[in-house]
Amino acid sequence: MEKLDLTKKYKSYFTAKAFPELVQIEPAQYVSICGKGEPGGQAFSDRIEALYTTAYTLKFSMKTKGQDFVVSKLEGLWWFDEIKYPNMTIDTAPVEVPRSEWEFRLLVRLPEFVTKEDTETAKDVAYAKKGIQLIKEVSFYTMSEGTSIQMMHIGPFANEPESLKQIMAFSEKHNLERNGRHHEIYLSDFRKTAPEKLKTILREPVK
Repeated sequence: MEKLDLTKKYKSYFTAKAFPELVQIEPAQYVSICGKGEPGGQAFSDRIEALYTTAYTLKFSMKTKGQDFVVSKLEGLWWFDEIKYPNMTIDTAPVEVPRSEWEFRLLVRLPEFVTKEDTETAKDVAYAKKGIQLIKEVSFYTMSEGTSIQMMHIGPFANEPESLKQIMAFSEKHNLERNGRHHEIYLSDFRKTAPEKLKTILREPVK
């Protein structure tokens, strides 16, 4: 049985250059969970566990139907209360908004053959096996970012504002406006990779 690897099928989605560029991102579907709190905090880690428990249950369920796939990279959408914290830009917000105030949606991209019904069934199976309460908050999610600015950030997450300043400058130069939530794709496993070697795609939908 051939195993589908989304990072190979959608190479342009999972690759970025070391400088800002304008790209077109195709509609995609995901298994997803939302939360609030600092990256790497307990709420964040607990939701990763629930998300991947569901994703792997879904993978094995689809494999029994002859449609195997590689569970994809972790991704995240990040935002904050812009009324409480006004006049922030993409490069100043990570520094000035407290980490505990950030809200997030964690994502794992799914193949096109996986349905919402498949995801709900996998959730039920995963919860029955593991009893992780947060699995009930996992959902099937679709997103169409379209035109976006992106670049590869190499190094610690704390240094992301340096890359975001470049994205901001590119946006201003080309008279582009924000048109969606800040998106990160974690190409490295940050539990096992040295901070200076982390590879993260930073993506900003624009219009």
